[in-house]
Amino acid sequence: MNIQAKANFKKVCVIGLGYVGLPTAAVIANHGITVSGVDIDQNTVETINKGKIHIIEPDLDIMVRDAVKIGNLHAATSMKPADVFIIAVPTPVKERNEPDLRYLEQAVQALAPVLNQGNLIILESTSPVGTTKKISQWLSDARPDLKFPGLKTTSKSAQHDIYIAHSPERVLPGKILVELVKNDRVIGGLTPSCGERARELYSLFVTGTCHLTNADTAELVKLAENAYRDTNIAFANEMSLVCDELNIDIWDMIDLANLHPRVDILKPGPGVGGHCIAVDPWFIVHSAPEQTPLIQATRQVNNSKPDWVIKQALKVTDPLSTIMCLGLSYKSDIDDLRESPAIRIVKNLAIKHPGLILVVEPNISELPSYLKTEDNIKYCLYDDAIKEAETVIVLTDHKEFKTIDRAPLANKKIIDTRGIWRKGKKIPTGTTNSS
Repeated sequence: MNIQAKANFKKVCVIGLGYVGLPTAAVIANHGITVSGVDIDQNTVETINKGKIHIIEPDLDIMVRDAVKIGNLHAATSMKPADVFIIAVPTPVKERNEPDLRYLEQAVQALAPVLNQGNLIILESTSPVGTTKKISQWLSDARPDLKFPGLKTTSKSAQHDIYIAHSPERVLPGKILVELVKNDRVIGGLTPSCGERARELYSLFVTGTCHLTNADTAELVKLAENAYRDTNIAFANEMSLVCDELNIDIWDMIDLANLHPRVDILKPGPGVGGHCIAVDPWFIVHSAPEQTPLIQATRQVNNSKPDWVIKQALKVTDPLSTIMCLGLSYKSDIDDLRESPAIRIVKNLAIKHPGLILVVEPNISELPSYLKTEDNIKYCLYDDAIKEAETVIVLTDHKEFKTIDRAPLANKKIIDTRGIWRKGKKIPTGTTNSS
């Protein structure tokens, strides 16, 4: 560990204690640094200060408990002075798919009064290109007594009092604690010295390589990564529609196509969810609408998949019969419901289908409030739901669903959007692979 770097960063403040902020705070705190976590949700703050967690992530409960116990992690609803401020608040899109930076701006306004000369601010929230520069401008407006980097009124060689950089998270839910440490980081400073200062911090706990660039490039890198994945998922989802139309098993087709040494088709699903892939491409579109027809088409394909699933369900299900939906989270074995296509499917299916919709989600204890508005949606345990359901829709490939006794499914109508109960053969063996 860099002893000098640790001496420079005695206190770190992480703003936003969600799926990225809390693991980040816990990792830093367990490296011997005092961390204050800030969140607007009082229940979240109280939960963390008890050494507990409000989200599902392997081993995070142990890490938070240990950090709180030794006094290196404390949560609060208000900001206090620190050496480093890491911003990890939501950056959603509005109804017309325009960036919504209100949470970010609120966080910046809250930290402005406690800033001191020499502080480092790192934006980890995935953001549209130019957002890091906006932070500098917002802070300059709020604190004219300090000099901020990257402003049009400031020359590149001018000294600044505050260091500001963007380093987007690149972690996978379910593996966050491992990937926070092992993954490479892209760090974009508003000035070279800003980037160097941010790299100094990450060197305390990141074993991956820290790659320095400018802030605009770092912002676009993260957006491009997720737009790339969105495009590949859209191809798989579109192929699933083609296979359904042509009465071809999508899973067999993909297995056979992937025998080609330069082909790697992803698995289709009920749509695309999560805060990143379902949102980030729109940030690129917003910045360059005329240059992004492929990204826009990709979003249309993935956004339309939930409607296709609903049509399939209505086609095979009697109007008053019961439908069981397995899974609400956007990804297997987590409790993250953000932008989940399963939510949209359940909600709209309940509106169009007068019968009962039974929802089975092992990673939550009750329905989210926005599903409770429909009287025919009920949270249920699997063993109870399977007795009543005529149609079963697999929306999330949780481990609990992969290992169930499939005998009770024999007389059910099955819509398996994840392929966990596929009937087709797996990759054939004993054949010659040719290009």
